[in-house]
Amino acid sequence: MTKYIFVTGGVLSSLGKGITAASVGTLLKHSGKKVGMLKIDPYINVDPGTMSPLEHGEVFVTKDGAETDLDIGNYERFLDTSFLKSSNFTTGQVYSSVIERERAGGYLGQTIQVIPHIVGEIVSRIKEAGKDHEILVVELGGTVGDIEGLPFMEAIRQMKHDEDVAGTYFIHVTLIPFIKAAGELKSKPTQHSVQELRRIGITPQMIIARSENGLPKSFKKKLAMSCDVSAENVIEALDAASIYDVPMSFLRQDILKPIAKELDLGELVPDMDEWDSLVKKIVQPKGKVVVGFVGKYLELKESYKSLTEALIHSGAHLDTRVEICWVDSEHIEERGAEALLTDCDSILVAGGFGSRGVEGKIQAIKYARINNIPYLGICLGMQLTLVEYARNVLGLEDANSVEFDENTKNPMIYLIDNFLDQSGDTQVRTHTSPMGGTLRLGEYPCDTKEGSILREAYNGEKVIYERHRHRYEANPAYRKQLEDAGMIVTGESNGLIETVEIKDHKWFLGVQFHPEFTSRLQTPNPSILAFVKASIDG
Repeated sequence: MTKYIFVTGGVLSSLGKGITAASVGTLLKHSGKKVGMLKIDPYINVDPGTMSPLEHGEVFVTKDGAETDLDIGNYERFLDTSFLKSSNFTTGQVYSSVIERERAGGYLGQTIQVIPHIVGEIVSRIKEAGKDHEILVVELGGTVGDIEGLPFMEAIRQMKHDEDVAGTYFIHVTLIPFIKAAGELKSKPTQHSVQELRRIGITPQMIIARSENGLPKSFKKKLAMSCDVSAENVIEALDAASIYDVPMSFLRQDILKPIAKELDLGELVPDMDEWDSLVKKIVQPKGKVVVGFVGKYLELKESYKSLTEALIHSGAHLDTRVEICWVDSEHIEERGAEALLTDCDSILVAGGFGSRGVEGKIQAIKYARINNIPYLGICLGMQLTLVEYARNVLGLEDANSVEFDENTKNPMIYLIDNFLDQSGDTQVRTHTSPMGGTLRLGEYPCDTKEGSILREAYNGEKVIYERHRHRYEANPAYRKQLEDAGMIVTGESNGLIETVEIKDHKWFLGVQFHPEFTSRLQTPNPSILAFVKASIDG
């Protein structure tokens, strides 16, 4: 039977519950335990797929094609594991399932209520995610006391007494503010947060204390006493130079000792030597390289969370700090590419949806191509390389994507009506299809071309597997024209164009997939690693 560690948050959001959960999971995994991860989101959206990145940050895509919360990305990057759609569910999914079952007569005429039906569905989903794992680390989104989180709190409270559960452990992440005027750390917000948990029927066994200042022993003792935990169960979580140093900080505080004791896990000694070495290279690298990051969601950097983390992973393996020069593509439209990108060692054009900032991205691509600057275009960044090349090399001045101009006479990027989805079934998508679930999502194979920088990046692999999140595809009708003019298709998936390169360019790669989704601290994505290396080599 599975043992469960529940991570809740108090006082306010954005305290780092996801990093805390991922860090605990990492330490357990490196101790030889079979660990699963689960993120529960209390919002009513079925998934974050249709949310603006500015609303909720990045949408992470799993191997099996689920659009999930960005914390699933943290779990994968920390535990070096591919998680599936069962590792994330929302209030919307829970209510949809219960209502569907009720409409089909599955409850035999009962009155459907939050308790037991909604709570029962939540418990069922948690147990499903815990199957085949020794330990499941469960992160509850939101803050204790939020009205939308109450059914989830009730579910994990009930699991304490479930005969099918081998053990439960509750970790509460909370804020310890420092009041400058008084010159004091304050424990009262944490005390109130723990009281709210107790009112629900949950007594946390460990407090993760987020603070900008270290906690004196006397304060930790006071906090432990007021929250009814032992002093060794109060763990400091100070601001770290890198999120990847958090597991090491927790390990130095013996975080596993009380967890192992309560859950009867035996002595846990995680092997973190390689991890520690990589973290040191992130914090104090020997070299530095500047990547011009051209995007349009720059108001919220977490919109590109997986990509910025992937650059950090590659930098760690190359002992180089990857400094990101953030460039808003709309500013390029106003001031020109050279004015904003001249000090960059390489250029990366990220993905995105909608027409805003597209012309600026095209200018950045042209600047990289003409000046022989290492270039990586991802998803939309790859599609726009075709548009730029068609306009400025093939002379097709009105070349465009039908996403931005339905009436273009030269649709370099078009909406394919029928395609094989992630499970191999034929799907139909049109301009009027619902936005949610009509993307090409999840992992697909890609056949690589011999002699390409793509195949070289992947150490000679003939077939690679990468994840997708897009609706539009490169139009094969223009393939011969492009290749005759020097733009070569070097990757294909079920007949669809996946990657392009340019002859006689130092390093130029456009990829339809999202390589950042498979990058982890210990195993960086090969195409991004090759891009950073090319950036260093100049």
